[in-house]
Amino acid sequence: MEVKATTKYLSISPRKLALVCDRVRGMDAEEALIVLDYMPHKGAALVYKTVHSALSNARNNFNIDVSNLVINQIWAGEGPRLKRFKAGARGRYKPRVRRQSHLWVILAEREEA
Repeated sequence: MEVKATTKYLSISPRKLALVCDRVRGMDAEEALIVLDYMPHKGAALVYKTVHSALSNARNNFNIDVSNLVINQIWAGEGPRLKRFKAGARGRYKPRVRRQSHLWVILAEREEA
């Protein structure tokens, strides 16, 4: 059985968030929480909260033993861009793009070989 959790409109670019997602993809969910807790990246705290939410969904909604769950899929997608500007020299303006991202986590039960 698969358990899903999403977090939307995160104030971090999807490229930076994807680096953290690549690090924990395929890990046991509880082991991934330990790794994320000690990562120095801003995105690690955001991924931690989403993985923890997925574990809570599995425990409370589906009565699944969380020790058997593995991060099956995790990815960061692009959210809306906030277009801002900053005044430049000689009356010009310099555009700034504030990128946002969406994060999806899918946990699955470990397959016993």
